[in-house]
Amino acid sequence: MAATGSGRNRRRRSGAAWLIVAGFAALGVALPFLALFFEALHGSQGLWAHLFSTILPVALRDTLILLAGVGVLVAVVGTGTAWLVTAYDFPGRRTLEWALLLPLAVPTYIVAYTYLDILHPIGVVQGAIRTILGYSSPREFRLPDIRSMTGCIILLSFVLYPYVYIATRAMFLTQPASLIEAARTLGVSRRAVFWRVALPLARPAVAVGISLALMETLNDIGAAEFLGVRTLTVSIYTTWITRSDLPGASQIALSLLVVVVAVVALEHYARRRQRFAAGAQRGGKSFERHRVSASAGTLLLVLGLIPVLIGFIGPALYLATEAWARIGYAGVPPRFLSAVSGTILLSAAATLLTLALGAAAAYAARIRPGGFSASAFRLSTIGYAAPGTVIAIGLVIVLGTFDRTVNALAGSWFGISTGLIFLGSGAALVYAYTARFLAISAGGMAAGLSRIPQSLDEVSRTLGETASGTLRRVHLPLSKTALAAAALLVFVDCVKELPATLLLRPLNVETLATHLYGEAARGTYEEASISALAIVLIALLPVVLLSRVGAERNLRQADTPLVPQSLPSVQQQNIA
Repeated sequence: MAATGSGRNRRRRSGAAWLIVAGFAALGVALPFLALFFEALHGSQGLWAHLFSTILPVALRDTLILLAGVGVLVAVVGTGTAWLVTAYDFPGRRTLEWALLLPLAVPTYIVAYTYLDILHPIGVVQGAIRTILGYSSPREFRLPDIRSMTGCIILLSFVLYPYVYIATRAMFLTQPASLIEAARTLGVSRRAVFWRVALPLARPAVAVGISLALMETLNDIGAAEFLGVRTLTVSIYTTWITRSDLPGASQIALSLLVVVVAVVALEHYARRRQRFAAGAQRGGKSFERHRVSASAGTLLLVLGLIPVLIGFIGPALYLATEAWARIGYAGVPPRFLSAVSGTILLSAAATLLTLALGAAAAYAARIRPGGFSASAFRLSTIGYAAPGTVIAIGLVIVLGTFDRTVNALAGSWFGISTGLIFLGSGAALVYAYTARFLAISAGGMAAGLSRIPQSLDEVSRTLGETASGTLRRVHLPLSKTALAAAALLVFVDCVKELPATLLLRPLNVETLATHLYGEAARGTYEEASISALAIVLIALLPVVLLSRVGAERNLRQADTPLVPQSLPSVQQQNIA
């Protein structure tokens, strides 16, 4: 009996330890937001009035216009391409299915940087157009300036539409043939079937895709700044970096959080009938694609390739050409090698920490279900919806206070100065990456655990194994694929992350993203092309993963629709 009681106590302590780690992870994510609210509400007297009269009106207007334009365009392009490859059969369709994912590999700031050079008034494209039309100089003929709100909307949309494409195409694939056949029997044309049957059922997926695209738009800083659009995110960066005004940056960040909450609320409102839509799709065979003629198939293929050309092929060819030319006449820049090492070191450290804390949050919710574990899990995922600038400003407040406190104590007790322990090292940046992308690892672990029956946990407990031992011997081996995919996604997102990196990177430390940003800001595009190409090549890895997952789902003809239950779930379910 004593041995049995000892075993129970050991298992109870093991389960409590996981709850503590999960609570620690949730607190670590929540701290920057709590500090941001405190600094914004109690920072500077009268600053709100100044912001409302000068900065916020322009920044909020530009942000809302940008969100509206991107939302409409990604919905049109993403839904249209999803229906194109789902409803019609034509030569090249299978290739187009995965090619439409490729723009995900190009961060928004890289697309803006490349098209600024490609469409420059004295660049190759406009020069060729003037030659064809018989003009000799930009004064006689030039295209509209890409540095505009319209240019920013178009470029961001052709990079971010895959978020809508992924979710909507999966929803189209799972719609049963009986609904389509019934509509056709009643004399509804194929075009009308899309508007009356397919699109209404796919509305929840479209809403999720649009929301994810808008979140990425809010997180963007490089593209908007390069293209002359003063969004809230750009205003936060300039207020902190240029004016060193932390209270002002905090209050603008708080305003940006209000916009984020509004986007999330709209997404949930659009999905309020998701349960009904999903239920209508279960059972039955997916409808068959309509075989078109050769000429119509060629036209459909060309239409489908336009987003790929604008969002990936054009920038990739430009970067490859510029990088090859730069290496040919001057070799690899020395700063590029240091940027690679800095990127790998920081991203790898953040990936390991993110995986550990995300796995703890998901595992605590499994072995100790209840209000605390569920709340800890939800809190640990809120960073994914917040732009990197918001988290970075919050961390400047938290870690700055910690560094000053430790330095003051060390000076009074030991007569030494500790300096900036967190803000002066890469620890702050690792913290920011972890808080921002913890949702991916937590969701990946939760998705992997959901496929493991609870009976295995019960058998393990019956044999006297602790919660930690069950995780090590049962759950981790069975969830390793989901964890590996989550690690890949987190690592690539860390490599691409620009806003938080710009605000928190230590002095004399470069990453590929910051090296690219600095060179592009100085106008030395050829220097930046190598870093940009390296980021694109790294970012291709999860795109390959997504295309493989999509191909496997097509072969299985799964009946369960890929409709996320929350904003981070598009990636969570793709890595499951």
